[in-house]
Amino acid sequence: YGAGTINGSISFGSGTFSMDLTMTISFGGNTTTVTEKGSITVTASGEVLSPLSIAFETYGALNTERSNAVLICHALTGDQHVANIHPVTGKPGWWDIMVGPGKPIDTNRFFVLCPNVLGGCMGTSGPASKNPATGEPYGLSFPVITIRDMVRAQNDLLTNGLGLAHVVAIGGPSMGAQQALEWGIHYPDFMDGLL
Repeated sequence: YGAGTINGSISFGSGTFSMDLTMTISFGGNTTTVTEKGSITVTASGEVLSPLSIAFETYGALNTERSNAVLICHALTGDQHVANIHPVTGKPGWWDIMVGPGKPIDTNRFFVLCPNVLGGCMGTSGPASKNPATGEPYGLSFPVITIRDMVRAQNDLLTNGLGLAHVVAIGGPSMGAQQALEWGIHYPDFMDGLL
């Protein structure tokens, strides 16, 4: 367990996604937040979304082989608060029954990550984010995004931001399951299985 800060520049894939990465990691606690300043070209419209921020939480510890990660994707009405007391509502996480020590997704065995989706409202770039062109929140002018855009952002976060080459499983309920299926289509070798 430990804490640290990573600063640097990262370029991704085909050039449609790039960022300067500032990350504060505290593996001993539940919350890990990454703020990325760069851009992503969204699939549906071709618009460039910049700057880009992604918020996520982690549970459990990443082993030295980096081989015990599980990615949880949330539903439309969910967020990255899977298995802790939600800071806004004060209620247990939305999948608290599934994620935690001794539970089906056992954080004594697995390092569990859950990012807030692109377009989300809990720290990841979305309609409430400031549009740099106007200085006002995007609101209805936020670009139309797809499940594929969400997954592309998650993939780049995991592989390039966190240095993960593979995860044990990817899954989630509802829209989270749609994201997991998209992972299986576009990155079939990235995981052992889908939940």
